[in-house]
Amino acid sequence: MIALRLSDKKTFMNQLLCSEIFDRFLLLEASVAKEATFSIDGRINASFYTKEELDEQNLSDAKILPYAKLRPICYQLIRGSHTPVSFKFILMLSPQNTANTLLHSESGFTESDIKGIFLNLTFQNGQLLLTTGISYASFSMDHTLDQEWDLLVKKFLNKYAIAFEEL
Repeated sequence: MIALRLSDKKTFMNQLLCSEIFDRFLLLEASVAKEATFSIDGRINASFYTKEELDEQNLSDAKILPYAKLRPICYQLIRGSHTPVSFKFILMLSPQNTANTLLHSESGFTESDIKGIFLNLTFQNGQLLLTTGISYASFSMDHTLDQEWDLLVKKFLNKYAIAFEEL
């Protein structure tokens, strides 16, 4: 796990809320504290959709909604003349991207070993932080996957010119 301070908050927030950069992630949860605190539970409410809609939107097997579907809502919550007091976004790799990450990591872990691979974004006291994390199905002393995920996150940030410093 690493913790990174994102130094160019305005540019990053534009990338997070107004571009497709993070759209391949799932949004597990989000909270935004402004005049009130708003919470989003990203777990799909399948009863909201018809079976046809679930199929058309490739959500039939989904448990958590893609960030792309919730990004406009997040944008509406954060935008405005006042900066939020704080916010927290927990983004998660999709099952397909988790499988790809495991395949390339050479860690020996399988999909059944992993509950989730995460990016945690928090804004509080004027600081924007990104932390990485992996939830394992059982305890492991092997940190190969953690190290690979941390490296992939840094490559991802560099690819999109997202300025950061390690804490």
